[in-house]
Amino acid sequence: MKRLIFGLVALGLLATSGGAQAQSKKKSGGSGAGYETAIGLRGGGWSSGLTFKHFLSGKNNVAFEGLLTREYQARGGRLTLLLEKHLPISDFKGLQFYYGAGGHIGSYAGRYYVLDGRYVRGKKNDFYYAYYRDDRNYIVGGADLILGLEYKMEDLPFTVGVDYKPFFEVFDGYTGFYNDAAISLRFAF
Repeated sequence: MKRLIFGLVALGLLATSGGAQAQSKKKSGGSGAGYETAIGLRGGGWSSGLTFKHFLSGKNNVAFEGLLTREYQARGGRLTLLLEKHLPISDFKGLQFYYGAGGHIGSYAGRYYVLDGRYVRGKKNDFYYAYYRDDRNYIVGGADLILGLEYKMEDLPFTVGVDYKPFFEVFDGYTGFYNDAAISLRFAF
C-alpha cells in the first residue's frame, strides 16, 4: 500500500512539474531576451538606484525601463522612463545590444556656495570667505538616450548590463548635457 501511494505522489509531482516547465517556456518565449520582467540595482557615475525592466507583449523585443535613482552630487532624486529596442547578438547566446530614448523628472536640493570676499587690513592681506546656503528645492526635467549590452545568465535568473546614458537637463533656468555610464544587476522573472 505504501508503494502505491508513493508511486501516485511521484507521478503527480512529475505531471505538475512538467506542466510548470511547459508554462515557463511558453511565458519566456515572448521576448528574445529569455525573460519578461527584471528588477535590480544600477550603479552609475551621476546616478545610482533601482532599475525595473519589462518587455512589452509581442515578438518585437521592445522593453520599457524605469529608473528610480539618487543623484548624489546635486542632492536629489530622479525618475527616468525609457523605451528600448533589444537586438540579440547571434554569436553569443544570451547577449543583447539595446538602444532607446526617454525622459526624466526629478528634484534637487540647494547647496552651499562659497563667495570669496577679500579685505585688506594694514600692510597684510587677509582673505575671508563668506558662505551662502540655498535651501530651495528645484524641479528638473530632461531627455535621455541609452545604449547598452545586456547578458542573461543561462542557468541563473540574473541579468548583467552595461550602459551609456547621456542626458539633457533643464535645471533652474540653466541647461546642461551630461554623460552617464552604469552597471546593472537584475533579478529576472
